[in-house]
Amino acid sequence: MTDYLVATASVHVTAAAADYLQARLDPSEDSVVVVGVREPGRHERDAGDAANVARSRLAAAIPETEVREGDATTELLAALDDHDPDVVLVGANAGTEGASGVGSTATALLADADRPVVVVPLPEL
Repeated sequence: MTDYLVATASVHVTAAAADYLQARLDPSEDSVVVVGVREPGRHERDAGDAANVARSRLAAAIPETEVREGDATTELLAALDDHDPDVVLVGANAGTEGASGVGSTATALLADADRPVVVVPLPEL
């Protein structure tokens, strides 16, 4: 049994994480929690839409979803404490138009998380 936490703030990151999990996820054994973070200055619907994508794309696993407000790194590290997942999935960057490379949130999770962090590739936008 593996507990996954998908850290997301966009539909693109959630879709990439779902693609990654398709071949790995055993819905009868594994669990998925999707944590979307609404950051100041970002579109209000992004995190909620990301959670909806998870419910659709990972329906067999019946993912738990939650939306938090605030700084993405702070909220995601708190979510790790709250949910204690075995593996964290995060997009290389915000998954928004113009974003490239590895962003600050993924970099912080790679540096500060005490468990495996998988950086999922994102489609070109």
